[in-house]
Amino acid sequence: MQHFIDFFSFADPNVRYVVLGNVLLSASAAMVGAFILLQKKALVGDAVSHSVLPGICAAFLFSGSKNTALMLVGAFITGWLALVTIDYIAAKSKLKKDAAIGLVLSVFFGAGMVMMTYIQQSGNAAQSGLDHFIFGKAATLIGTDLVIFSVLAAVLLIAVGLFFKAFALVAFDRPYAEALGYPVRKLDLLLTSLTVLAVVTGITAVGVVLMAAMLVTPAAAARYWTDNIRRMVAIAVAFGVFAGLAGAYISYTAPAMPTGPWMVVVSSVIAFLSFFFAPKKGIVPKLYTQRKNQRIIAEENTLKMFYHLGEQNSHFNGGRDLTELTRTREVNETLLKTTLRRLVSRQLLETKGHQWALTDAGYRKAARVVRLHRLWELYLTQYMDIAADHVHDDAETIEHIITPELERELEHQLGYPERDPHDTEIPKI
Repeated sequence: MQHFIDFFSFADPNVRYVVLGNVLLSASAAMVGAFILLQKKALVGDAVSHSVLPGICAAFLFSGSKNTALMLVGAFITGWLALVTIDYIAAKSKLKKDAAIGLVLSVFFGAGMVMMTYIQQSGNAAQSGLDHFIFGKAATLIGTDLVIFSVLAAVLLIAVGLFFKAFALVAFDRPYAEALGYPVRKLDLLLTSLTVLAVVTGITAVGVVLMAAMLVTPAAAARYWTDNIRRMVAIAVAFGVFAGLAGAYISYTAPAMPTGPWMVVVSSVIAFLSFFFAPKKGIVPKLYTQRKNQRIIAEENTLKMFYHLGEQNSHFNGGRDLTELTRTREVNETLLKTTLRRLVSRQLLETKGHQWALTDAGYRKAARVVRLHRLWELYLTQYMDIAADHVHDDAETIEHIITPELERELEHQLGYPERDPHDTEIPKI
């Protein structure tokens, strides 16, 4: 608890620098990463993050010292050059975009590692700590670094804010954006530059190897929580900020733990939880909804069996046993028993010894399902010119999802019919 209080009091200047630096870089990366993800360019972030290493090394060789501003400029140049090279290779050769990304990534990163090795063997004492750019070391952030990050983050924020609508339009409907006269290629170039800038902002803390994760992971997690792009960007930024704070806190409580990798781990945990538990889009809610829909369909099909049996002798409240029900429709007997118990508990069926019968509520529910089925069959034959003997299977599916509004529209379009294409009476409710 004392560690928690000491950390979030921000009394230690080093803690302030690390936390603010992490928050700025992770928020900036997540903001740009949302558009990278929507444009299906996630691998581009990986290529950029690996391609900045030769620029860092070249800047060090040029200046002979670890000048953060100069190294970030060098990183921006080689990162931007890598993206231009990827586009050129994809446009002018037979290689596809993914192959071009892999080629440029490996060549640039390999060149950077060669330059890094040369620097380490040069005997220059100023090279100490230069290898932190590979995996990052947030603990080395100082006040001047924070100023640089603040400026870069402000540039990213302003640029994304000014071009938000254009970026969103290009991400979702590129041909439409072109038709409206948007300079799509220039917007691509701007987003490319912002991507490089976001990577450059984060390499000091996270490193070139892991920066791609901070660019894409928060945005990928946010995509599971909303369909609104503004909310998605905001959620991605919030996830990035939380990962930055959590990574810094873990590193503070356990000094042997590096901040950058823990930021990526926390971000990955958020993404994992989002993939599985986000409302509507998460795997678990989807499975629950699917299971719920299967139960509803099974219940409605079972009620429909009772209605069809009742039509045979105009006695809808009569008791039916398992043998009679299974003859009406091919169904798993165990599933049928489970469904019958649920319908009894919902007071749509009542038990009569070893038989079951429709209650008044059950009859109305069954009649409505049959009604929707026959209305849809009639609609298909009249408006879609489908033969009457080919409409049953489609109606079996649609009957479970027709809303009351659509039901009223069907009735109106069909002229309030009384019989279906098979000359069977359509129930009235």
